[in-house]
Amino acid sequence: MRFDAGRKAAARWPLLFSEAVRTHLYIDGFNLYYGCLKGSFLKWLDPVRMAALLLPGHTITATHYFSANVSARPGDPDQPIRQQTYLRALRTLPNFTIHLGYFLGHAVRMSLAHPPPGGPTTAVVWRTDEKGSDVNLATQILVDGFDDAYECAVLVTNDSDLLAPISVVRRRLGKRVGLLNPQQRPARTLLTEVDFYKKIRCGVLAASQFAPTLTDAIGTFCKPATW
Repeated sequence: MRFDAGRKAAARWPLLFSEAVRTHLYIDGFNLYYGCLKGSFLKWLDPVRMAALLLPGHTITATHYFSANVSARPGDPDQPIRQQTYLRALRTLPNFTIHLGYFLGHAVRMSLAHPPPGGPTTAVVWRTDEKGSDVNLATQILVDGFDDAYECAVLVTNDSDLLAPISVVRRRLGKRVGLLNPQQRPARTLLTEVDFYKKIRCGVLAASQFAPTLTDAIGTFCKPATW
């Protein structure tokens, strides 16, 4: 019989959603952005509101958001300004912690997908890799689990590299783990390990937008015009 991990995970949802579960939320910022926000008009997202809509019966007592500061690009010099404005919006949320990694850039030689006949088969390109988010997320979910800070950990990601800490949290610590997936196709290795799974859909994203104008300790600020 073929093992349908998604269906088996989905079957466990009612057991969780009918209870008042003390829950921590762990958000892989770039996985969320590239999975369901890039190219849309829904980037001004309140992720805590999104999670509340997707997790009825859960009490979200803390949220951890993992990302890195982006740099200006020739075709988009305002990208860092928009990101900092969004991080400012996130900091207005209660019990919300932002963890920033960093980008590492280096020149590498890579193969051309379509090399010209008789021409070079490789080219030197500048490769930028985001560092720290997955390690920071894995560390945080384990530390919080050992500290008994939550009954359930919910991850917003589709990164299969997080399989090991998820397994430790469930099998060694006896905690429940859920997955809110921003990608079109879930990582099957994650589905076999989590207690429940739910896809993030456009309707929930649209219902979870920040107000266009927000206020913090510094003053009033607005959603970026190009968003």
